[in-house]
Amino acid sequence: MITFRRAQASDLPDIVAMLADDPLGAGREDASVPLARGYIDAFNAIDADPNQLLAVAVEGAEVVGTLQITFLAGLSRKGAWRGQIEAVRVAGHRRSGGIGRLMVEWAIAQCRARNCSLVQLTTDRSRADAHRFYESLGFTGSHLGYKKSL
Repeated sequence: MITFRRAQASDLPDIVAMLADDPLGAGREDASVPLARGYIDAFNAIDADPNQLLAVAVEGAEVVGTLQITFLAGLSRKGAWRGQIEAVRVAGHRRSGGIGRLMVEWAIAQCRARNCSLVQLTTDRSRADAHRFYESLGFTGSHLGYKKSL
């Protein structure tokens, strides 16, 4: 049985390992232990912010998935709140078993509970399987996003 909860500092090695376990993450993450200080500092900032929710999917004692939701206030759409879902990952040995779907459905429910009018996410252009997955959940590729590394 999969349950969801707010991530704890002790979950960080599992979360970072999932972030690093794909072709894109392998080039930008470092899952070696002890974790780089940046991960710990980022976790502490996320955990202290009431508009951030770093969550894990757990089965028994095993962390099998993670995602982050940022709750954004905005003036557009008559002052609507929106939920931004990021960093959706499922442990490699548990992929294609429905955990990702459960996680995103849970995240959408969290956004509804916070009175968000919109849920949005981004995914890298190269992730064709992810595009199909999000479309199957009712998301539409309605916008073009840009990023700039600093």
